[in-house]
Amino acid sequence: MVIPILTAVAGLTALVSLTLGRYPVELADLAGFIGLPFSPAPDLSAREGQILKNILVDIRLPRITAAMLIGAGLSVSGAVFQSMFINPLVSPGLLGVLAGASFGAAVGMILATSWWAVQASAFTFGMIAVMAALGLSALNRGDRLLMLILGGIISGALFTSLLSVVKYLADPYEQLPAIVYWLMGGLSAVDRATVLFTCGPMVGGVLILILLAGYLNVLSMGDEEARALGVNVRLLRFIFIFLATVISALTVVLGGMIGWVGLLIPHIARMIVGPDNRILLPATALIGAIYLLLADNIARLLFSVEIPIGILTSLVGIPFFAFVLRRTKKGWN
Repeated sequence: MVIPILTAVAGLTALVSLTLGRYPVELADLAGFIGLPFSPAPDLSAREGQILKNILVDIRLPRITAAMLIGAGLSVSGAVFQSMFINPLVSPGLLGVLAGASFGAAVGMILATSWWAVQASAFTFGMIAVMAALGLSALNRGDRLLMLILGGIISGALFTSLLSVVKYLADPYEQLPAIVYWLMGGLSAVDRATVLFTCGPMVGGVLILILLAGYLNVLSMGDEEARALGVNVRLLRFIFIFLATVISALTVVLGGMIGWVGLLIPHIARMIVGPDNRILLPATALIGAIYLLLADNIARLLFSVEIPIGILTSLVGIPFFAFVLRRTKKGWN
């Protein structure tokens, strides 16, 4: 029952978000524009109709889609990592993917002239950071999960340091402000082409993770129990890490660094639906999509100047997570 309700809320939030902005759109005009049953066509001139189409289709729809994709992707990735590592403090950046993607984007802004090149660089270095974490963990014997976490910490620290070097070398008048703004997170630069390019892999990855949620339940019991049940632990862990990494890297491609979503939202979902990943993952995806869409609406409407959404999610996430953490034991049990 929870999933249909969350789906309806997500759809309603997206429709309302289409009407919000510097150029408000009446609900009746929106209903007529998208062709809802029993909705009269909006009484607009050809020029006004073209303006309405540009606002809804070219500006707001890509941004709303990107916000929902990023919210769902970060939230599901966080839930997967928390369940797999059996740790409530794990986030999508555990294995260094966000630090690597940020470094890649900064390098792209300095060396490349195309925005596509910047995005490709962000995705590439995000994947390289995770491969470095996996390689470091393979070089050391011991508890596999612990070595993987340590490898991720080392990889993340390395690319964070490299990012500092890039910021130091960047042009302080043009390149450095662009890098800093990117690291704050924001959806103002999202366009339809980028959304279309990233939508398929992100939605596909989230759906595959949801379909494999039963195996994630088994992994969360521990390696020995999972092997006793006939599960290929190494293969499944690789699949979960690979999919969650790809999704997380693509969120940086879309909107830069947006923190706290992948750490906070899984806890909220877990408190609502419990720890069963077969229900938790779809609930987490929907709650994350709703949350980030609401945050983006606030970021672009609260003041006359748009606030970077990463700042807003951090300001909201830190105190709210402190409150949720007191009650999170109920969800884990």
